[in-house]
Amino acid sequence: MKHNIGNILAAGFAIVGLAALASCAGEQFHVTGSIANAKDSLLYFEHNGLDGFSTVDSVKLDEKGSFSFSGDKVDNPEFYRLRIAGQIINIGIDSTETVDVKATYPQMATDYTVKGSSENEKIKELALKQIDLQARCQSILAERPDIADSIITVLMNDYKQDVSRNYIFKEPMRAYSYFALFQYIVIGNQAHLIFDPSRDAADNKVFGAVATSWDTYYPGSKRTQNLHNITIKGMKDERIVKAQNKPVEIEAKELGVVDLPLRDNKGVERHLTDLKGKVVLLDFHVFAAKGSTEYIMHLRDLYNKYHDRGLEIYMVSLDDNAHFWKEQVANLPWINVYDDTGISQAYTAPAQTVPIIYLIDRGNNIVKNPSQIKNLDEEIERLL
Repeated sequence: MKHNIGNILAAGFAIVGLAALASCAGEQFHVTGSIANAKDSLLYFEHNGLDGFSTVDSVKLDEKGSFSFSGDKVDNPEFYRLRIAGQIINIGIDSTETVDVKATYPQMATDYTVKGSSENEKIKELALKQIDLQARCQSILAERPDIADSIITVLMNDYKQDVSRNYIFKEPMRAYSYFALFQYIVIGNQAHLIFDPSRDAADNKVFGAVATSWDTYYPGSKRTQNLHNITIKGMKDERIVKAQNKPVEIEAKELGVVDLPLRDNKGVERHLTDLKGKVVLLDFHVFAAKGSTEYIMHLRDLYNKYHDRGLEIYMVSLDDNAHFWKEQVANLPWINVYDDTGISQAYTAPAQTVPIIYLIDRGNNIVKNPSQIKNLDEEIERLL
């Protein structure tokens, strides 16, 4: 099994970094705490940037192991790390928070607690999962080298399913979701991205989910633009392979869909990606919301007008009551699914109100997001 992480790793954040620092005089974040059993050790506080690691500060620890670092307020999430030799604790910073870390050396990478930041609690969870995956892969390589590649592939796929569903898709706008995109394992002397859009088209959808959310929450940032660049490159690579290396022109505005494997009102699992070849109106709706009846009537008119020409509606209910939802969709002619998993956050997190609509072309690419749709009838007509 080989994964060529190439420029993606460097462009991501040099393994686990983020973008350049943004200064705001007078307002600062703080990282404080103590590391036991580390007397006379040199503790580095490092920033993980696009160009690699850089030392922000350092301190020689005394018997108590106390430390305190600070930096200027940031306008979008940044990543740092506490390091003694090869032992690392990753820290995410957003704005002017104070993060308190307690650790024990020499196992501080796993033996630590973090307070003051739910983001950093998630980052710790992800870091421990990564360390466990690394250990399992190393064990398999040592014990069953003859079949190690296939087993490691299964382990990595299981890991990706867990992390994408339970972390990234739930809150793609979060710093920890970005952190997860650039996790890696080392096999031999080579680092392998776990989510690698240059090798797996499904991973590109995960990058796309985070890119879309970051575009809303941190528009114009270098990190947001880089996510889009990686996503678009992954799309291009995938299409070129499918076209047997024939040149393919990619619209920079297009983003491949993130699949939504959700059950409809008959209990059948429906996949958004199965609708390739059709123009899809992806709709996130709350049937209990005010004005729902009138809105559904308008969708019926659009569906009746364009369905025979290739329009499909994939409507995701975000209602609290599944029984109520089933009653509401019993006579609707399009695909109706119910999300009780949180996976819809990949699309709905940036929005404040419903309905939330995306338009998807016949190639399974998102071509219009909610803010871009002005006249739904005209946009559908144009895609058909």
